[in-house]
Amino acid sequence: MHRIVLTALLACLAFSVPESRAAAAPNDVIQEAVELLTEGLDSRREELESDNNALYTFIDGILLPRFDSQFAAGAVLGKHWRTASDEQKKRFIAAFYTTLLHRYADGLLEFDMDRVEILPYKGDISKRTTEVKTRVQLGDGTKIPVHYTLVNRSDQWRMFDVKIEGVSYVVNYRKELESEIRSSSLESVITRLETESGMRSGE
Repeated sequence: MHRIVLTALLACLAFSVPESRAAAAPNDVIQEAVELLTEGLDSRREELESDNNALYTFIDGILLPRFDSQFAAGAVLGKHWRTASDEQKKRFIAAFYTTLLHRYADGLLEFDMDRVEILPYKGDISKRTTEVKTRVQLGDGTKIPVHYTLVNRSDQWRMFDVKIEGVSYVVNYRKELESEIRSSSLESVITRLETESGMRSGE
């Protein structure tokens, strides 16, 4: 279930309004994301289903400029971000982003965007961060709350977290990596992510 819902996160991350309209309400950004993603997948679904590299490139080309990977990576590492070297930060950002990209790419093709219901926005766009609330309908008809957290940088909203039934993806991932870092090291965690995502050639 969580894989399906987090696929919706990638879906919504994939698009944002043009820079000239960046001051639009954050929920409008999500609404347009759903519409544009549906259109894009409909026109290229056969190609993307048969070529993983094409799928990764497709998502990367529209996700990377609109996802605050540094903000998200720093939130995930927590206290370890402050003690990490500049090189480790750079490597972790890349490995973390690539891991997300690969982990949910296949599910993106299976996800029905009609299952996403965007609720009226009641936040404050003058704040640095805000939350957009949605409901996602599962295959059995159950609707679960999925709330997206966005950060405003240079008058452009970018996403960096999602809460599924009140559970933050960033917090969950932070706890998972914290345990691994304590038992090994930050360097070991970065190396594992790089290897699993194919970023370390020959491994």
